[in-house]
Amino acid sequence: MTGSAPELAPPGGWRSTDVPRIVPLTLPQLGWPLRTLLVLAGQWGRKRTGTAVVPDVFLLLMRQRRLFWPWLRFASRLMPYGTLDRRDAELVILRVGWNCRCRYEWGQHVQIGLRAGLSAQDIARIAEGPDAPGWTPRRSALLQAADDLHRAREIAAATWQRLAEHYTSPQLIEIGMLIGHYEMLAGVLNSVGLPLETHTDAALAQTPGLGSRPGAAGDV
Repeated sequence: MTGSAPELAPPGGWRSTDVPRIVPLTLPQLGWPLRTLLVLAGQWGRKRTGTAVVPDVFLLLMRQRRLFWPWLRFASRLMPYGTLDRRDAELVILRVGWNCRCRYEWGQHVQIGLRAGLSAQDIARIAEGPDAPGWTPRRSALLQAADDLHRAREIAAATWQRLAEHYTSPQLIEIGMLIGHYEMLAGVLNSVGLPLETHTDAALAQTPGLGSRPGAAGDV
């Protein structure tokens, strides 16, 4: 019998709650002005990230509408309208999702990262960390910065010096804010227990080296 390898997952596995503690809104629950805005957001998403599907994270955070719109404006200035190379930004976000064991953040940005130009091999290598063979010095430093902030709540002096060889002072600030923002978001998503959308889950499962792979676990 042919087995299947388990999905790529961080040490300790992905965090999850038994059931979602807060469920996202549905489109029919929104008035027509908000639905119209989400349609426009979908059109923006198609252009910038390759999909027009409104992600559940938007529908979840819209339960706190006073914060949602300022958050969306802020988040969009980091991704996709940040000054960092799009592929580099996605590497950082994916490492944050991995470190935080946040499957929603990881699964969403696997697909966004692939559309931005990362390969499945690049994404699988993120699990091996900043010292894995194959990273450029710049990308290794970015991944190390994500690890530093996750573990020690600051970017170490040696890592900062490495980053400063490639980035301006404004970009160094942006890197810290990019990491910090997705750490914050991962904490909310893990606490709420937001699962991946069905279509995103299916796409992740079909990504070589990241989802379940028939036959990779050996024959029984």
